[in-house]
Amino acid sequence: MKLPFGPATRLALVLLATASLAACASTKPQGPVAPRGPAEPEAPYRPQESSPPVTQQQAPGVVPGSVQDFVINAGELVYFDLDSITLRADAKPVLDAQAAWLRRWGAVRVRIEGNCDERGTREYNFALGARRANSVKEYLVAHGVSASRIDTISYGKERPIDPGSNEEAWARNRNARTAITEGAR
Repeated sequence: MKLPFGPATRLALVLLATASLAACASTKPQGPVAPRGPAEPEAPYRPQESSPPVTQQQAPGVVPGSVQDFVINAGELVYFDLDSITLRADAKPVLDAQAAWLRRWGAVRVRIEGNCDERGTREYNFALGARRANSVKEYLVAHGVSASRIDTISYGKERPIDPGSNEEAWARNRNARTAITEGAR
């Protein structure tokens, strides 16, 4: 598959993806992974009367409310299993952080970009990417973010973050990315 951009751009995308994954890495030891069963229904988000203010540690030089602040403190990517739109357990802490960040910065609008791996037809992957983006949007809305601030789009298999053709690359390319479109500092 020939990509519409050059080697330098691909390298930059791989480095960006690696940095994003490293920023989300946990230092806690991970136990065995529990088998995934049917998703449990989420309770609707209800803010508490006396919620403590959201406080985040700021890296030096990071402007609060900026795109960089969002990527570092909330994360922009969540991943999906093969042919699935169900949010994985590892996606929920990222989406909880995104929802908290978006509630704090109420003027920010985002676009959820649904992506797939290279397998399957173009049409199937566009439909699957759209359902993945909507799955993320529904979660954010259920956690207090106004639906009017969230747009969705599917890129199907057209914008892979990993150009490889193996299980590891495919796993990275099955994602939904939350991108800030306006209102950031």
